[in-house]
Amino acid sequence: MTDTAAQPTEHFRASFTTFEESTADDWAKIIPQLEVTQSFVADRVIGLLRDLESDHGGFPVDRLEHSLQTATRAERANKDDEYVFCALIHDIGDTLSPYNHPDIAAGIVKPFVSEANHFMVKHHGEFQGYYFWDYIGLDGQAREQHRGSPYFDHTEEFCAEYDQTAFDASYTSNPLEHYEPLIRQILRGG
Repeated sequence: MTDTAAQPTEHFRASFTTFEESTADDWAKIIPQLEVTQSFVADRVIGLLRDLESDHGGFPVDRLEHSLQTATRAERANKDDEYVFCALIHDIGDTLSPYNHPDIAAGIVKPFVSEANHFMVKHHGEFQGYYFWDYIGLDGQAREQHRGSPYFDHTEEFCAEYDQTAFDASYTSNPLEHYEPLIRQILRGG
């Protein structure tokens, strides 16, 4: 027998052409499908992480290795699972939208992590800029605009200890497969 929730048919689809003409019956068909769609997110995130391997962006390691190093360093420092998850996917948007990649990762993690970790992912670009933005004509002190945030130190530590140090081609990172159960656990639904 097939799972009709996982295999939507026309019978299980709404019939409106605008939200204005939608009905409670239409939404009763749509809402359960959110859980189905969410069940695919972990696989999609893993796929996007794998895609990072095809791009090094001129860095000493490819983008996947950077992400794995960041997560591995955080895990080896005994950071909790949520923090390690954020460390792993903080740059997932690099190949989709390099100029605002933190927003992509922050959008993915927001429903599943603490405010501190969401802030860390969302603003890590500005904090990371402290180490090199002066070399490329940007303001290396851009992170200072967040100095009053209760999460400033949390994000500063992330960049100093785990993110900016994760470009070592000789470092032995955990493989992506090591983190797949963690990704599935955190993204199972909110």
